[in-house]
Amino acid sequence: MKEQDAYIKLIEKGVHPSAQRLAIMQYLMSHFTHPTVDEVFQDLTKKIPTLSRTTVYNTLRLFSEHNAAQMITIDDHHVCYDGNTNPHAHFYCKSCGKVVDMHEEEVPYLSKPKMMNGKIVDEIQVYYKGICNDCMSREMNK
Repeated sequence: MKEQDAYIKLIEKGVHPSAQRLAIMQYLMSHFTHPTVDEVFQDLTKKIPTLSRTTVYNTLRLFSEHNAAQMITIDDHHVCYDGNTNPHAHFYCKSCGKVVDMHEEEVPYLSKPKMMNGKIVDEIQVYYKGICNDCMSREMNK
């Protein structure tokens, strides 16, 4: 993933591309593990020692607000981020906590806010919970 791709994405989404924002966006666009704030912070401080956890948190929130990244809220204790903002479902393993894309599942597309049953819907998140293949295999091999 090139820094130029991250730069273009930030500009397209109306986000000023500072050096730290570029590094965080490039990380999201090249790591498809749906990282948490802490995971992004831990990995990037190896390259940018002056980076703070607060900066990572605020930057990821900013990206989410500008649709440059997707904030995936599985529950109050598990929030992660995805650089892929195209509509797609996710799977959350209740055993290991891994979040993976489920591109083969169809999800509704919302190009703009929509009135549904007297409510304005402006975001759709589809995720499934269960046990992943790796955890099932480990359990069966005990």
